[in-house]
Amino acid sequence: MTAQSWLGRLRTWLMDDGRDDALPARVRDTIHAQQDRSEVLVSVAQFLAIAFFATLYGAAPMAEGQAQSVTLAVTVDFLAGLWGIDAGHGALASLRGAADHVDFVFGVLGIYALATLMRLVLALRRRLVPWMLYGSAVIDMTLLMAVIWSFHLKYAQSAAFYLKAPTFTYVFIFIALRALRFEARYVLFAGAMGALGWAVLLLFVLSGRGGPANVTHDYVEYMTTNATLIGAEVDKIVAVLLVTLILALAIARARRLLVRATAERAAAQDLSRFLAPEVADRIRHSARQIAAGEGDLRDATILMADLRGFTQLSTTMDPDSVMKLLQDYQGRICPAIQASGGSIDKFLGDGILCSFGAARPTDTYAADALRAVDAAAAAIALWNAERAARNQPSIRVGMALASGRVVFGAVGDGDRLEYTVIGDAVNLAAKLEKHTKEENVRALCDADTYARALNQGYVPSGQGERRTARIVSGVAGAVDLVVLVP
Repeated sequence: MTAQSWLGRLRTWLMDDGRDDALPARVRDTIHAQQDRSEVLVSVAQFLAIAFFATLYGAAPMAEGQAQSVTLAVTVDFLAGLWGIDAGHGALASLRGAADHVDFVFGVLGIYALATLMRLVLALRRRLVPWMLYGSAVIDMTLLMAVIWSFHLKYAQSAAFYLKAPTFTYVFIFIALRALRFEARYVLFAGAMGALGWAVLLLFVLSGRGGPANVTHDYVEYMTTNATLIGAEVDKIVAVLLVTLILALAIARARRLLVRATAERAAAQDLSRFLAPEVADRIRHSARQIAAGEGDLRDATILMADLRGFTQLSTTMDPDSVMKLLQDYQGRICPAIQASGGSIDKFLGDGILCSFGAARPTDTYAADALRAVDAAAAAIALWNAERAARNQPSIRVGMALASGRVVFGAVGDGDRLEYTVIGDAVNLAAKLEKHTKEENVRALCDADTYARALNQGYVPSGQGERRTARIVSGVAGAVDLVVLVP
């Protein structure tokens, strides 16, 4: 692979990380919302930096006889003198008069605070666009370099004096703030502006317009006098660029992890819609990859529900009406089941298989299941009242419960898995649900399930009609039943 192709890949990796057109809209919106919150955080951090620097600058002691007041007016005079302009006439004189009593550093900090306030307002309103973010980096570095530049005026020294100002380290703060957005291009731009700003300050020193440059190759002289060691300043520029590149690479990697994590989170949220919440949570927090053939034994109650006459009814309705009816039915039954602690195992057309105590172990599984039947029956009764008001036929739902030891686990061929419950209780509940037609009732359970529910704290709304020694198709031997809903 050629050097040009490597550079192309690096550019794509670093500079194209903000282009999310290929991402699903919901993932892209989530990332943009996170970035908007990050911009608010950046603005707050800038306000803190302003306050800290203003406090530090105001409290810093000045050596007597060495420091002088540097106002914006003094700065105007200095700049006008550099370019041979008379600052005593015209608009420049008006500007100078207005700035005569404003300390340069505090003036710059005031301008920066105003710009940061505008940035914060735009961030809160989610109105920041890329050119504003680039412009913000330019303002950061420009004002920082202006403050550093003013030091040689304040201390009446040659321009080489400010090259040793520790305030230079604020460059790294402004670069690091761009990392909060998780877009490497803004980090790179801020770093480039910082390096360019320091290069401009160095060139100003070398130009001699701010006093003699005193270029030296002696490090001791450089540290103890107003001498300029070009290599040391180049080292600073290189350090800024290297830190910027390293941080940009880290941010580019972090952004890809952010995109992947956001996409997986969106997929997990969808997973919770297709699976019971307990199952989805089990999958998300599994310590190892889930494999078919693994399961847990549970004492559980199984609930089977079925919409009576749905097959015949669907032949007389258009497809949209069929799906609407099914949606209404499931939308009323499922919340009642889940509110009582039940887990929706699967939808079997117009049938629903639920479990209590399997996906989430509990000591009240049978009582919870009978309470779910009571709630579901009430929901169906309300639905039928609404349908009657619209002159629509009533809906009849059959429900049956059975309890026992079941296996809860994953089944499938390895590539396609499904969590489900397996056991005699599942089979018995399915057969009892069909048997509700023979008994002409809407809900029933076997006597063992009813006894377990009572022992677990279930309080029935009625006596619960007992029908002993009933013959249920597919079940060996007679079964004692309890009618829950006639």
